[in-house]
Amino acid sequence: MKPVLDANFKQRYTTHCKRLKLQGLQPKTIAAYARAVRDLGAYFDHRIDDLTEAQLTDYFSDLLATHSWSTVKHRLYGLRFYYTHVLHKPCPALGLVKPPTVRRLPDVVTVEEAGRLFRATRVVSYRVLYFTLYSLGLRLGEGLRLEVGDIDASRRRVHVRNAKGNKDRLVPLPASTLAVLRRFWQVHRHPRLLFPSRQGGARVAARATKPLDRGGVQVALRKVVAECGLKKTAPRTACAIATPRI
Repeated sequence: MKPVLDANFKQRYTTHCKRLKLQGLQPKTIAAYARAVRDLGAYFDHRIDDLTEAQLTDYFSDLLATHSWSTVKHRLYGLRFYYTHVLHKPCPALGLVKPPTVRRLPDVVTVEEAGRLFRATRVVSYRVLYFTLYSLGLRLGEGLRLEVGDIDASRRRVHVRNAKGNKDRLVPLPASTLAVLRRFWQVHRHPRLLFPSRQGGARVAARATKPLDRGGVQVALRKVVAECGLKKTAPRTACAIATPRI
């Protein structure tokens, strides 16, 4: 690839990333749309500013042969964003790809199964997080972002911030969950985070600058699900175990 072409692509890619942030998109969406442009650049030798419908037909056909429809969808949306907000011209892929509409019911664990999961989770911070997500019906990211100030004990409710669609919402706070959170806070005493990072151990948790690692939480959950012998897929939402509140 010629140095000038390389420099032009890098410049437009940087602009793409900046525009993504300015649109107020969620971090995961920004990462997916940014990767879409990087992968397109690698596929087309970084010549993506004047792609034809025939070129994109080949690209998405090859992509679908090895990736899920979810990945194809994110690559398509990332390309559209690039053409609209960086190149300021119509995207040649409009109407070319139409991912199927799929609506699946989530795997739901029973109260008894949830109890088994909690008892089998040996790491206290993970156990409290799973219980909190389960009892409040939260997504994993929502739970990890919870702060001390989000817990309204007097009104028995929790302020969930930056939920799906960048919207806030209030959820009821069961007395059992409040009691668990109070006991857990006595362990780490972080002035802001409810679930501070465990890096460095419990002694430095009060000074953590970020919450528990999302990947670590998910890996631990999959292991616990396997140990409990549950046949359901380890869920993505509500600790990935969304069920009626307990």
